[in-house]
Parts: sequence; C-alpha cells; structure tokens
Amino acid sequence: MRRRIGPFTVGAIGLGCMNLSHAYGAPLGVAAGERVLAAAIDAGVDHFDTAALYGFGANETLVGRMLRPYRQRITLASKGGMAGAAGEDGVMRRVIDGRPEALVRNCEDSLRRLGTDVIDLYYLHRFDKKVPVEDSVGALSDLVQRGLVRTIGLSEVSAETLRRAHRVHPVTAVQSEYSLWSRNPEIAVLAEARALGVAFVAFSPLARGFLTGTLTDVTGFDARDIRRAMPRFAPETYPRNLALLDPFRALADEAGCTPAQLALAWVLAQGEEIVAIPGTTSPAHLAEDLGAAAVVLPAGMAERLSALFAPSAIAGPRYNAPTQSEIDTEEFPASGV
Repeated sequence: MRRRIGPFTVGAIGLGCMNLSHAYGAPLGVAAGERVLAAAIDAGVDHFDTAALYGFGANETLVGRMLRPYRQRITLASKGGMAGAAGEDGVMRRVIDGRPEALVRNCEDSLRRLGTDVIDLYYLHRFDKKVPVEDSVGALSDLVQRGLVRTIGLSEVSAETLRRAHRVHPVTAVQSEYSLWSRNPEIAVLAEARALGVAFVAFSPLARGFLTGTLTDVTGFDARDIRRAMPRFAPETYPRNLALLDPFRALADEAGCTPAQLALAWVLAQGEEIVAIPGTTSPAHLAEDLGAAAVVLPAGMAERLSALFAPSAIAGPRYNAPTQSEIDTEEFPASGV
C-alpha cells in the first residue's frame, strides 16, 4: 500500500524512531536500535521519522548512521523547535523554541547528526505560542530556499494554525497523535488537511502500546517512562480503559488479525491522505505492524471500532495540564474518570 506525502511516495506504514532513544523507559541500547532499523530497511520501510528532541540528538545520530547507505531510497523526516538545552546545572531539558534563529540552528545541527545534505520533510515540532507561527514557518521556508529542507510540516497543531502556516509556505504534512483512543484530529484538522491537500501523518497509532492488547499492567513503568505522567495510564483511570480491550480483541479475532494490526488498519482506513508511523523496539513487532497494510477490514468493522472507542468512552485526557498547555490541537471535553 503506497501513499503520498507531498512529492514523496511512501509505504502507508513508516517507522517512528522516537522510542529507540527516548520516552518509554530506559533508552534502547545502540545495538538493539540498529537491529530495528536494519530490519525496517530489509522489510522495505521507506519513511523514517526522527527529531532533534529524541534522545537529545542521539536518535538522529543513530538513524543517520544506519540509513546513510540507503539515503536515496528513503524519505527522511525530522523536527525542530523542540530540542534539548543544558540548564545552569548542566542538565539537559526539553525546550520549546520557535524563533527563526532557533529553528535554523536546530536544522543545521540535525543535518550534521543525520549526515545528510538535505532533510526531505522538516516539521515544526511544537507551535511556540510566544512566537507567531508565521515567523516560525517563514524560517522553515528560508530553509527550503537554502536547499537544506525539501518540504515542511507541522506537528500537533490546530486547523487554524495549519491554515495560517499554509498561507506563508505550502505545508506538506501535519503530524499529530491519531488512533482509536485519540480521535482529536477528527474535530477539525483532518478536514482542513484534506481541504488544503496536506498529508496527515499519524503518530502513536497504537495508543502508546495500549492498542497492542498486551499492556494490561501499567504499575511497572520505568521512572523515565513518559506514560507515568499521562492521565489515561493513571491507576485510577486505566481500569476503565482496560475494559475496552476484551471487545477490541474479539473484533481483531473476527477480522483475522492481531489487535495492533486492526488498530493500524482502522487508522489507514480513515483516508487516503493518512500515513501511520508506529514505533517499536522489536523487529518482530515491526513485522507485525507492517502486516497491517494488507489487512482488509470486514464490512462495518471500521464503524464498530469507532463506536467502541468513542471519545466519551476514553477515561482521561491525553496529557496532564502542564503538557496540554503546550499543545495547540483541538481537544474533546474531558470524559472524567
């Protein structure tokens, strides 16, 4: 299954590289990360997504080294505007900075770590609400004019922000969390992307592991796991969400695929402009994910899945209040616990 991201034709399922270096517990060892990337290349994956933030640059270094021999046959995406910066205590922390000078610096650093002359798709990782999006996108446009970036994208933005950005420079892709249990793009931004001819790249299409059907106990998350701060995984919330898994597994059995494959097939069925970038630390899970491209949903299955995972059925918001304040996307009303 092939889909378009602006001038690029890619597999409908790419690889989100974040969790090779970042976010879900202890970072994967370099050798293990290399095995996942090698398996992806062997399987024909041709769309890889990384960012300056992931592992504070370590992910781009890993991805760049492993993919350099295949650079001409892959679409390489990275992101700036949210990166690591050392504080006065020397500790690296995440900083959102959409100023033009910061974006230029982020991009030049990414090019060096990736070992490439040009990034195919370069996203504004977060809309910095202290900087007009027109200024940030203007800087990305300048990067295109300099030949450092081929196309530009936006991550976690609202329909209004997408429209404003697109007036400054054509936006090739908008990337946001989208899965059965994170349906926020359906409020407005998916429709706006379609209207503007912008591709939609769905990250976390497996709901940060929830839709694999195997994450039944969240009490053992590593101290560094970002899900520990996400309300949907909280001890008082997660049992309500777990109640959705048994009927979901039954639907996967009916469709003749795994829960992960069913979740990915549902995302891809929502529109031809949608590309999914699940992440994984396992070559076996990578193969399972890629198999979703061949899943044909039985008649009425997409609607049954949508009804099962109606936004009102999901306990807890995507993010806690401090993180949510940094996000520009439209949100459903909180469903409570």
